[in-house]
Amino acid sequence: MSKTEVQALLTDMKTILRPLIIAALLAGGTAFAANSGPARDEPNDPVLEKASEATKRQDWAAAASVLQAGLSANPNNANYHNLYAYSIRKGANPDMNLVFKHYNEALRIDPQHRGAHEYIGEAYLMVGNVAKAKEHLGTLDELCFFPCNEYTDLKKAIAEYEKKR
Repeated sequence: MSKTEVQALLTDMKTILRPLIIAALLAGGTAFAANSGPARDEPNDPVLEKASEATKRQDWAAAASVLQAGLSANPNNANYHNLYAYSIRKGANPDMNLVFKHYNEALRIDPQHRGAHEYIGEAYLMVGNVAKAKEHLGTLDELCFFPCNEYTDLKKAIAEYEKKR
């Protein structure tokens, strides 16, 4: 079986299985929801907490500063790279080369990082590269058996971008 045939089969299986699993979840209650999210006994990450506080205030420079310091201590943290790129992108006069560098580093560290795929897709829209944004949407479609927030948000951003053009 060729790669194309396997991909078509997987797409068909997703199309068939999604509604069945959704129906089973609706009928069966919330067994899956109980295990979602971080473990309750996991310590909070102080870098992410400080960055989150700055982000809530839309203080992108402060968020970037906290995350940059976090990256100095932990350069292999995909979340730090992703959010550092996000804070730069959201700030005034973003350096898009730096933005793409850090999103790509997040994806090098964790190729399945859904947030990085969403945000790099949005960054590609900022520079007018819809094709690359759609590539990341396709990756999110593969990563998310069910439509996830990252997939839904990027799909919406692409649709809004295309509507304006």
